[in-house]
Amino acid sequence: MSTVKNYLSLVKFSHTIFALPFAMIGFSLGIASLSGTGLDLSSSAFWSFFAVKLLLVLVCMVTARSAAMAFNRYLDRSFDEKNPRTAIREIPRGIISPNSALRFVILNCVLFVIATFFINRICFYLSPVALFVVLFYSYTKRFTALCHLVLGLGLSLAPIGAYLAVTGVFNWLPILFSFAVIFWVSGFDIIYALQDEDFDRSQKLNSIPTALGKKNALRVSELLHVLSAVCVITAGVYGHFHWLYWVGIAVFVGMLIYQHSIVKPTDLSKVNIAFMTANGIASVVFGLLVISDIVIL
Repeated sequence: MSTVKNYLSLVKFSHTIFALPFAMIGFSLGIASLSGTGLDLSSSAFWSFFAVKLLLVLVCMVTARSAAMAFNRYLDRSFDEKNPRTAIREIPRGIISPNSALRFVILNCVLFVIATFFINRICFYLSPVALFVVLFYSYTKRFTALCHLVLGLGLSLAPIGAYLAVTGVFNWLPILFSFAVIFWVSGFDIIYALQDEDFDRSQKLNSIPTALGKKNALRVSELLHVLSAVCVITAGVYGHFHWLYWVGIAVFVGMLIYQHSIVKPTDLSKVNIAFMTANGIASVVFGLLVISDIVIL
């Protein structure tokens, strides 16, 4: 059990809470889109089939994210050793060896591809692209301050990927949710990166805070979160959602405003509250209300 706990800590499994609700939104939208296709949505065979698909989507979510996080820890191990904030992580402390972490990455990549094979053909064909995006992020801080957007892009695959798992086709509505995730995740990752501005600059690592400073980085984060709000509002209008959706938007936008109200360039003491608590609430509550809107109304 301690080994499992160590690997769950390595990949920050609790952070799955950010993208998972958006994946479930994409999955629910996919189910709803089939209502006019002549399929018998009331049959037990239909729901058994999509229960298996849901399980496979969850496997994809967990394995892709685990591979990405473990690879990031593997690749950044030399920097993590030098940074007091990250020196307590599993690889620097010797709890998990670099080779073990790399084997864990490979195992999760293999499981991800296998899961997509059993979902449908398009997901299987696109699986290397998805893995490239989520793994490539770990390199980006070495050469571009736009690394936050690449992280956002990786998590944004959740809603459109889950929709593809159900329908096998692209649609503008889940794509709008994917754009919302890009801007939302990029914005809060900039806030999180404020903690390492001095260290990253000393190691010649790139980020918005190192490029622009704390004050301007927060302004960029605010702009990205405005764009995220615009995307979810546009999705609400385009998708003809009902009142539950708009309550969800109120909570989502409220949490965006809240996190910017408690993090200041001169006071980073509440970064973790903004990062985990505010964004966790934003994602879970918004996801539950949107899915309820799709299913109930």
